[in-house]
Amino acid sequence: MKFAFLTLIAAFSVNAQASNCETSGVLDRITCPSQTLEISGPHLTREVRYALPKGKTPRGGWPTVVLYQGSFFDVEFSRQKLMPFGGYNEIRLIQSLLDSGFAVVAPRAIAGVAWMTNLIGVDYETSEDFYFITEMLSEMKKGSFGKLNMKRLYATGISSGGYHSSRMAVSFPGVFKALAVESASFADCKGPVCFVPTAIPENHPPTLFLHGELDTVVPVGTMYPYFETLKAHGIDTEFFVDPTARHQWLEQAPELITQWFLDHP
Repeated sequence: MKFAFLTLIAAFSVNAQASNCETSGVLDRITCPSQTLEISGPHLTREVRYALPKGKTPRGGWPTVVLYQGSFFDVEFSRQKLMPFGGYNEIRLIQSLLDSGFAVVAPRAIAGVAWMTNLIGVDYETSEDFYFITEMLSEMKKGSFGKLNMKRLYATGISSGGYHSSRMAVSFPGVFKALAVESASFADCKGPVCFVPTAIPENHPPTLFLHGELDTVVPVGTMYPYFETLKAHGIDTEFFVDPTARHQWLEQAPELITQWFLDHP
């Protein structure tokens, strides 16, 4: 069994402000107030949900995390403990990011199904997703989501959203400061079928990988070649593997992802 290179951090630094998230009910439902903006693509109009931290906006705008959904599970800003695939840890991640001074922007995949980054026969640069994300970034820059710091953008996601987070390094070079890939691998890998190219973008962002050792949907063995390739190119990279977890958001994800982004300002 392979163990993590990354030490779990019990406590991590946060900014003084806190989110407006609240916990309620016997299942500890966490709810973080959010807003919705619609963005039109060449054929479809999709929703983008977003939330801003509580407190005074920094002079340069809020550092911002783009959170990509996994297949069939939209990002929700209210979840309770019994969600499948570790879904409760996703809302814990959102709360952690907001508490640490990051805005969270969560675009919706087509029909809430999956991202087009690794679909057979699809050229991503001509896809609906590419146009949609390009338009979303433009709206972010214009201030449609509030004052965001476009020099401090980050991306993370699980499964299909993890592959799409990797896609940011390939199709949007130089835009994102750091990535966190959960239960996924390189941009065009497909579950157990995964070939990581030896040539990667020179400015590939620092990347954290999180994975369950028992994941049968996206085997952990598909992540290691990506990690090793980044390491060989001198890209800052770490991984954390939970030996008991399957295909899911890890319990450690909120702390580890938040700290990774704080460490790459």
